Amino acid sequence: MATATFLQYNGKTYKADKLLISPDNRSFRYGDGFFETIKMVKGKILLEDLHMERLFSSMDRLYFQKPSYFTPDYVKEQILALAKQNYHDKLGRIRLTIFRGNGGLYDPENHFPNYIIQTWALNPANNNLNENGLITDIYPDARKAADQFSSIKSNNYLSYAMAALWAKKEHLNDAILLNANNRIADSTIANIFIVQNGVIKTPPLTEGPVSGNMRRYLLQCLRKENMPVEESPITAEELKQAAELFFTNAIYGIKWVKQLGNSQYSNNVSSMLHKKFIAPLFL
Repeated sequence: MATATFLQYNGKTYKADKLLISPDNRSFRYGDGFFETIKMVKGKILLEDLHMERLFSSMDRLYFQKPSYFTPDYVKEQILALAKQNYHDKLGRIRLTIFRGNGGLYDPENHFPNYIIQTWALNPANNNLNENGLITDIYPDARKAADQFSSIKSNNYLSYAMAALWAKKEHLNDAILLNANNRIADSTIANIFIVQNGVIKTPPLTEGPVSGNMRRYLLQCLRKENMPVEESPITAEELKQAAELFFTNAIYGIKWVKQLGNSQYSNNVSSMLHKKFIAPLFL
């Protein structure tokens, strides 16, 4: 798989190892920004409309002031050009980071949406449902806020970063974060779904999860097919008692969980959902 040779910073292309931000950068200092993780398949941005909608709504929510040229078409053009330049356009992962520039907490230089685009090659195995179920558990040392900013993929990622380090230390594939009410929010890199009494459930955005685009897509598919689905709070006990537990994100679609603590899960529903709704996206 080809490694990235280039990245793009504010419309200009640089070598991928180019150092770009200053010590006064507000994203470095305060986490003032957000990012999109995008999958590219056969030269197309997967779930493009959902990504662009979230991208621009996040910019508005975080008080960025977009120049007139900064449109969905412009962003798409820059992403496609870099992916092609790095030979990642057939199957690749894209990270688009948006951040304010330099300044103190109360005095940013401006509200221009600086951006960096990076690309990586993906293994075709990412298109398949995982054969071996994931092993996960609940991270005990953080609680995620549930507010107007919790659904954004913020550059302020400390709780997830610490949960990921904990998961690695505990030999887990991922870790689940709780909100301030000790209910389920999401995992370090994914949204959470359970199957309980034949109903597919996921925490609503009011519980603090990131508004994942694969989550949104799957909810749309389930409702269109009139399948039993709910956005409702999930307790840790419900999680442990569920028949199935699976994660969704933009890169792999669905991954099923085999074990959480002493709880064991099957993958009948997650396998069906992957075959019916996710796998066709990658064709």
